[in-house]
Amino acid sequence: MKEEKLMAIDAAIQQNKSFAIYRIPGENQLRFVATDNDAIHTYYDIEALNQQMGFVIAPFRISDECPILCLQGKEEILDIPSIMLSEDNHFSHQPVPQTSPGYLKRFHKFITPLREKKLDKLVLSRQVITDRTEDFSPALAFLRACQRYVRSYVYLFHTPQTGTWLGSTPEILLSGEKGSWYTAALAGTQPLINGKLPLIWSEKNYEEQQLVVTYIHNQLKSAGITPEEYGPYAVQAGELSHLKSDFRFSLPDNNYLGDLLKLLHPTPAVCGLPREEAYRFILYNEGYDRRYYSGFLGWLNPEGKSDLYVNLRCMEIEEKRLKLYAGGGLLPSSTATEEWQETEDKLRTMKALI
Repeated sequence: MKEEKLMAIDAAIQQNKSFAIYRIPGENQLRFVATDNDAIHTYYDIEALNQQMGFVIAPFRISDECPILCLQGKEEILDIPSIMLSEDNHFSHQPVPQTSPGYLKRFHKFITPLREKKLDKLVLSRQVITDRTEDFSPALAFLRACQRYVRSYVYLFHTPQTGTWLGSTPEILLSGEKGSWYTAALAGTQPLINGKLPLIWSEKNYEEQQLVVTYIHNQLKSAGITPEEYGPYAVQAGELSHLKSDFRFSLPDNNYLGDLLKLLHPTPAVCGLPREEAYRFILYNEGYDRRYYSGFLGWLNPEGKSDLYVNLRCMEIEEKRLKLYAGGGLLPSSTATEEWQETEDKLRTMKALI
């Protein structure tokens, strides 16, 4: 990928053209998909993705304003440009002095049904809006994310319907090809300790992780799938760490990946449990529309390889503003100070690119 191509990406955004560029964890190359705006397929049910192929962008809540989109252009392989980027200051875990009054109000609204045992888990997220500087380049921010977050799925996409989004997510939703498939449970968060994975995890972290594991196991079982399970174990995502469990399984027919995605999304890692009750609670009480944050995205190909990720650690890029998103899983034992700190730590993933 030449530097001219990089500048062309910023120009494509200015010209309102549709594209997605992304880097799969572990790869040293980029993948690029572009399509005509009038050729984008729009769906209002995840099951409609059965037998579809292309780059999929799905929201947390499907609506007329935020439908599922599928860019059905050809996937190209590009070299990562050898542009020297200035090295930013490394992340440092610093206590945040004060929790915002708005967050405190929402936290107490969310924690009440948990402590009353009406719900098992809820994910409370928030949006931070900052001014966009005149020299901010989405393409350069994407490259900086590729450089900093080698273990994450890094992407930049734009369509007239969605606007421009940039993210670096550690959480896979569904990956595989032919008969071999994979998903994962990712929950629980701690900062790295002196750059290394922590050895000790709290009971709250393990409990949060186990809720996601049980949910995925039960959802797969309801589809007649018996997965092999591995974990939990600690993994690094940027300058944070999470608990992760792997699920590997086979599918007799890849033509119904949309059905499987509907079983998995939204997972308790971005929503809560029980799923439907938690989902409705979030829509009524979180106070804003998540749009494509905590949805999922990636390349879908029932006849080849698919790589779909949950859209975490992301920003929505507007003409004059940047909207950053982050959330945390609440259990009855959660405290507002700790959860606020966790969202601050997660927001730094995107703040480091600005």
